[in-house]
Amino acid sequence: MAQVKICGLSEPITMKAALDAGADMVGLVFFAKSPRNVNVEQAAALAKMAKGKADVVALVVDADDKLLELITKRVRPDYFQAHGNETPNRVAEIAKLTGVKVIKAIAVREASDVAMAQSFKGKADLVLFDAKAPDTLKDALPGGNGISFDWTLLKGIEGSFMLSGGLSPDNVAEAIAVTGAPIVDVSSGVETAPGIKDACLIRKFIEQAKLSG
Repeated sequence: MAQVKICGLSEPITMKAALDAGADMVGLVFFAKSPRNVNVEQAAALAKMAKGKADVVALVVDADDKLLELITKRVRPDYFQAHGNETPNRVAEIAKLTGVKVIKAIAVREASDVAMAQSFKGKADLVLFDAKAPDTLKDALPGGNGISFDWTLLKGIEGSFMLSGGLSPDNVAEAIAVTGAPIVDVSSGVETAPGIKDACLIRKFIEQAKLSG
């Protein structure tokens, strides 16, 4: 049975929906350009709802030390998700600075991208494989673009990892079957518009994911 992360939650009503449906991880986005962005005060309130029910993941993009320390102090996440151009050394620095486990997102388009995950071995606690946005997509976000990649690229991956990118209630079972992903991560696939989560879609996604694997 796969674990599920619902990312980009920004309202108490959909946070409650995710928790009630059995989400294992909930993601809070700290990236101003994202329609899912939350400030530290919003995040602290949402994280409080999740404590003891699901792991809280703070998604950051090339964040500086000041922001990382503020999030650590006020939000107290269980994980940071480094979703920018963070190097293996920077990932190790984040873990040392905050004392928080780190998930490193790897943008995937081809096999060589998947191979990059090896450089984070021993640095990141988990690796998340997400779709690399096409060069033609203007104003693409680091994640949450609703784009998938060739899941067969992950065949043979050893150890625990996370899968993201274009997942939805309609395809998550297939994605798990193809990749063997022990953890799946969704954001735009449970939205009715960018940043607007839907409680019914959240429940359906979690149901489909937990029936698989």
